[in-house]
Amino acid sequence: MPKNKKANSRLLWYARRLRTMSLPEFLYRIRTALKKKKDKHTKIGYLPKGTIDHLPKNLLFLPKEIKVVEPKDYSIFGNTLNYQNSINWHYDISNKKQFPKDYSFDIDTRSGKNGNVKIVWEINRMQYLTHICLKFIQTSESRYLNQFIEIIESWKKANPYLEGVNWYSNIEVNIRIINWVACWEILNVNDLIVQNHSFKLFVETTWLPLIELHAQHAYRYESKYSSSNNHLIAEASGLFIAGCFWSFKDSPKWIKKGQHILEREIIKQHSENGINKEEASEYIQFITDFFMLALLIGERSGHSFSKGYQETLKKIFLYIHHMMDMSGNVPYYGDDDDGKVLSLNIDVYNDNFKSLLTTAAILFNDSIFKNKESVFDLKNRILFGQEGETIFNSLSTEEVTTETKLYENEGHFLIKKRNGEGEEIYLHVDIAPLGYLSIAAHGHADALSFFLNIDGKPYIIDPGTYTYHSFPEWRAYFKGTLAHNTIRVDGIDQAVNGGPCLWVDHYTTKVLQVEDTTRETILKGSHNGYEKLGVKHIRTYTFDKLEERITIHDQLSVQDNQTHSYEYPLHFHPEITINQLSPSKFSISHPKKRSLIIELDEHLTPSLVKGGEKPLLGWFSPSFLQKQPTSVLYSKLEVKGNVELETTIYLA
Repeated sequence: MPKNKKANSRLLWYARRLRTMSLPEFLYRIRTALKKKKDKHTKIGYLPKGTIDHLPKNLLFLPKEIKVVEPKDYSIFGNTLNYQNSINWHYDISNKKQFPKDYSFDIDTRSGKNGNVKIVWEINRMQYLTHICLKFIQTSESRYLNQFIEIIESWKKANPYLEGVNWYSNIEVNIRIINWVACWEILNVNDLIVQNHSFKLFVETTWLPLIELHAQHAYRYESKYSSSNNHLIAEASGLFIAGCFWSFKDSPKWIKKGQHILEREIIKQHSENGINKEEASEYIQFITDFFMLALLIGERSGHSFSKGYQETLKKIFLYIHHMMDMSGNVPYYGDDDDGKVLSLNIDVYNDNFKSLLTTAAILFNDSIFKNKESVFDLKNRILFGQEGETIFNSLSTEEVTTETKLYENEGHFLIKKRNGEGEEIYLHVDIAPLGYLSIAAHGHADALSFFLNIDGKPYIIDPGTYTYHSFPEWRAYFKGTLAHNTIRVDGIDQAVNGGPCLWVDHYTTKVLQVEDTTRETILKGSHNGYEKLGVKHIRTYTFDKLEERITIHDQLSVQDNQTHSYEYPLHFHPEITINQLSPSKFSISHPKKRSLIIELDEHLTPSLVKGGEKPLLGWFSPSFLQKQPTSVLYSKLEVKGNVELETTIYLA
């Protein structure tokens, strides 16, 4: 991109970002900028003493008799990190680019000229350290403990305070804190420092000062106003847990601040039914871990949370339970960056949503969260120990239930029908808001869209996320309206894309009808994203339970009898095969499951697109920074005046 175009694009982003700010936020941003400017001259390289009054009590559990494979490589968004060798803490291993060791808040993390910052930050979360710790306690071989020490010492040397990109994001600081708590407990540091003098010296001179510095940073750089989404939850959780676990001189104020924020935000960022307002399904497992870990550490350290906090947390777990299909799949909507709070990559049971339901079963002593696929995994072994496993085993194993849940106030509709063993229809309809707060950072422009799982397999899907700040054209595509199973008008999104994690001119949605009888479920909704074009989109979903038939009726009302173009895509999972039976009729099949028939409106002239690049269309992102071609049934119609379209989907 030419320099002038880049500069103009950056100015446009700042202008749009300013539009999302209230006057108090604008003044807060100025104060924060002045604080950062002052820190540039007074705080670089600062390191506290790291003195604690007493060693922490054991709040987690040391896993016994586990088999841990030799730690070798670790996957960073599909790229191999060999942490047996020295780690370059500022290097993007995928794009072979280096971030500078400048003042942290002056570094360009967005343009891509230094690389993809998400890759660097993922390395610096150091979640592979738990693997090394587990191998040490399994074998008692000093080489694993030495490796752990070398990695922490290397990080300290390469990352003086406020030098380099790894102090830029407060969420990264707090994820390191939480993983260091897990490492401390797995290593049983309280006993180890008595037995090993050199390790004691390392703890006192390197590790504890780093931990205190991280917590001090978390306290000083809190996300506020339009940025106070999952980042604020992570910051408060890490701060609270650090205060509860280690008795630094500032621990009481860390506990007070962290707990106050968590108590407030668990209510503020969730609906009455426990649905997260960021409108990003994969983020639910991420932030639920922060809330859950804070609850456990708080209870065990004498800093209990309120009854309201615990009740809301249980509602979040219940939404996870209902959102899953019969195989435990949680479908995409909104952003997904593969973020984990604790990533125990040696555990073959690596589905954090399922792991969370095991946690919920133990935490609330409730068998609704346990079914025949539930496993007492390594993460829960560390969290609850033998007592937790006893509780889990004592709970009855529930049959996987299929329950329709119509969350009218939130705009999420989970329509399910199950016929005996192995057969389930799961239609999820989205009449939800764009996202949370004025920037809606992690929402996608997907109003009135849907996905469809059959017999525990995804058929019609949301294509995912792929990227945030790198590859802006791909970012715009994956979060835009064309990448969702709804209608795009005149080639523009339902809201205005203001940047990688910024929306302006948000649409609003309305639920116009909800009817659920023994015969059928009817949902009707609208959004105003195209009012600026003089177009109103109303969509009605009808699920005939007896015939097992889904009918989608689109009504596009136009002002002044104008002509508009309409694009209507249906996105399929890569495992799905599509065969055209007639101009508007298609067979949709899965290699191991039942087939569907899709009949499109006779006004449409559909075509199959797979892996298209001009324009981008027909892609699926199974995980962050990974993509592959997938099939899209694409129709485009240009018509004057009002138009109505009808789509029918039924089992073959």
